[in-house]
Amino acid sequence: MTRRGTATPGARAGRRSAAALVGARGLALAAHGLDRCRTLEDVQATTTRLGVDVLGAQRVAFCRIEQDTCRILEITPMPTDPRVLWVVRSSFRAEDRPALGALIRERTSWVAHAVDINGEPVTPDDHEAGDPVEIATLDELGAGSALAAPIVVNGTVWGQVYAVRRRDGGLFSVDDVARAEVLAALAAGAIARVDLEDQVRHLVADDPLTGLANRRVADSVAESALESGDETCIVMCDVDGLKRVNDQMGHDAGDDLLRTVADVLRRVADALPGTTAARIGGDEFALVTVGRRRAEVVETMSSTLAMFPLPHGAAISYGVASTAVSGPVSARQLFRRADVEQYRAKRARARRLQVATPTADPGVTAERVVVVGSAAIAAAQSGVVPRLCAFAAAVTETLGGSAWAVLMKRGDTASAIARGGSPADLEGAQSTTTLEHGSWQVEIGVSSTAAEGGAVRAALEALTAVAVVGAS
Repeated sequence: MTRRGTATPGARAGRRSAAALVGARGLALAAHGLDRCRTLEDVQATTTRLGVDVLGAQRVAFCRIEQDTCRILEITPMPTDPRVLWVVRSSFRAEDRPALGALIRERTSWVAHAVDINGEPVTPDDHEAGDPVEIATLDELGAGSALAAPIVVNGTVWGQVYAVRRRDGGLFSVDDVARAEVLAALAAGAIARVDLEDQVRHLVADDPLTGLANRRVADSVAESALESGDETCIVMCDVDGLKRVNDQMGHDAGDDLLRTVADVLRRVADALPGTTAARIGGDEFALVTVGRRRAEVVETMSSTLAMFPLPHGAAISYGVASTAVSGPVSARQLFRRADVEQYRAKRARARRLQVATPTADPGVTAERVVVVGSAAIAAAQSGVVPRLCAFAAAVTETLGGSAWAVLMKRGDTASAIARGGSPADLEGAQSTTTLEHGSWQVEIGVSSTAAEGGAVRAALEALTAVAVVGAS
């Protein structure tokens, strides 16, 4: 008779124990791998690569959270589906993602499911499925289950580990959440070790509101860039609409707007390696590039601003100065020339807005809406969200409005997926036209001078349907 606890190797109980240790072994490998990391990039890659095995996930993302904004730094494996790429390239605000907000405030993990244990879509009244916004995101990605665990460094939520499974890959369980939290804790320890120098630099060189470099760093980087002899560009940026947002919505909304501007400029800097993004002061920002042609800088600025419009109808005016045009100059002179170009762009935009008053003829307005809206949809990236965003931004500007939104409906509630606006500080009454197609809802800003009526409404509804149906 075999005594309890002395089963021979190969016994059924022994095999079960070995299977149960798979998770522990995976976490041990993660601990060893993260201990060998020497840079933040190493930590990102190791966490996502090992996270796929530890969590049995289709995909794992390593995310940074700054100023209530979450963005993906690393994802494994890198997706090729345009729907997933759109999410990877986006940033998320806690105010639009309740689960993210709770994770930041309460340091709690969360789970969401778009399907039940039988693989069938969850119903709107299934409260155990998780946050409706996260479920809508899973539906958009074609995924079945997701979880997120906070990465807490020095008592602060630094980021999160985010994982998804296919619809046929099973649902994440409580045990999976526990493993994700251990993995996040291991990553946090590695970050605290390798990121010490960055934390010190942040205390002395970064803007506390946005996390960007400050004016001192921008000046130093510009001097070094000029000494290199490579083409150096200075991009001076100004936020159009900040005063209006502060006056109408309060300074908290204004601070959120500045943080959003910082996030957009970080994306520009990421697309131009070697670039430094800085907040000069107030609503003034700057980019310093080295070894990049002026045309490349302008193109990257233009495409990024088009892809990530600011909320509340605000916008960024910018000017670019390059040593390829000015010749040898000091850093101060290059900053000054970029500032002059920025004010010139700001005045040009104001003049365009003055002459762009919408026509009062409904037939002509409907024709313009069709032309502009269809062109925007055709030029957008694939997927429902980018097509609806492009359409909403284009027709809002055509109708003289200042803000738009794309929402996803689940039951009687609608959650914002994206918000933005045309670059305008418009006076006078503004209204909102709401359009719906299936589970999607679009809010279009309309000026009081714009023509409305059956023809315009029909054009807007038709374009909404084209954007949704065409994406599928």
